Amino acid sequence: MVKAMIVGASGQLGQELQKLLNEVKWDYVPLTVEDLDITDRDKIDEKIKEIQPTVILDAAAYTAVDKAEDEGKELNWVVNVDGTKNLAEAAKSHDIELVYISTDYVFDGTKEGYYLEDDPANPKNEYGRAKWAGEQAVRESGAKYYIVRTSWVFGEFGHNFVFTMQNLAKTHDTLTVVNDQIGRPTWTRTLAEFMIHLLDVKAPFGTYQLSNDNEATWYDFACEILKDTNVTVKPVTSDEFPQKAYRPRHSIMSLDKAKNTGFVIPTWQKALSDFLESIK
Repeated sequence: MVKAMIVGASGQLGQELQKLLNEVKWDYVPLTVEDLDITDRDKIDEKIKEIQPTVILDAAAYTAVDKAEDEGKELNWVVNVDGTKNLAEAAKSHDIELVYISTDYVFDGTKEGYYLEDDPANPKNEYGRAKWAGEQAVRESGAKYYIVRTSWVFGEFGHNFVFTMQNLAKTHDTLTVVNDQIGRPTWTRTLAEFMIHLLDVKAPFGTYQLSNDNEATWYDFACEILKDTNVTVKPVTSDEFPQKAYRPRHSIMSLDKAKNTGFVIPTWQKALSDFLESIK
């Protein structure tokens, strides 16, 4: 019988996982940062002994990409590397499975084609460097693990691009959005379903990549989000919208390995439509 320990349960993905596990009637215990400090290895061991999980669903992360460049640099590393290492080593010592979420930011965005799971990593911002180090810590732990890289995440819980666009549309007639960064949006529901799918079908352990299918620029994504409004969306270059942290210009990850597990991946357009319908 599966029993999941959700770490980072109050975050965007953590709350989506709880919603899904309630639907599929899995036994789980949600842990917020107040319930468990993953930078404290002893506390992790205590929780595992208390809960007796068969799997750790690691949705805990420091995700303030721009802040990670300076004021949040230390916290970014402590949570995304040290915390991940603690969880992975605990999973190994208690012989339980671990599902760890990573990012397309482990790549530099210079490849023309799709990034494969075993392509060389070359993160260009602090967040990407920390998540790559987190991946390495998971691999080196000897635990039974799934690393799932994702990108451009949106969902019902927390801050994300969809809500940002909708909120700006309430007070602006025209919005400018970058049109020279290409990637794949990911609905938290699809990501959560894939995490559970890997465990359900007992897929081979290792690294996977999961987003919704089809590709887009942020401009394309914004146009689809606001297509039923009177707001005009105008494309701009990244140079016109400077940000502290480097963003990959072309971070489209191959989904073939995920599809080969039998998981059916909706397009991002379908996922967005279903999401918007679900929150009406």
